[in-house]
Amino acid sequence: MGGASAAAAAAASTAAVANAVKACGTIVHVEPDEFLKILSFQKNPLVVQSKGGFLSKTSKYLTSYKGLAFFCKSRTELALPGESQRIHANKISIPDM
Repeated sequence: MGGASAAAAAAASTAAVANAVKACGTIVHVEPDEFLKILSFQKNPLVVQSKGGFLSKTSKYLTSYKGLAFFCKSRTELALPGESQRIHANKISIPDM
């Protein structure tokens, strides 16, 4: 690959990463107690939940509040508010930044 081709490939790769970040939007990682507090601010919050992990089992949670996506992981299942709307997902993938 020539110098110009390598530079073009690097620019395309950088653009792809930037577009992926834009597509994901803002994801705020919080601790479980903070996640539950965010849920308490909402009436009938929508929560996506998944369970997984290889060596240690974890539960992952995702919700939206005021235009931001909030995510948390917990080693124990959280006691979500009774009025929560729950979606059980096979997997929640959050990019590490």
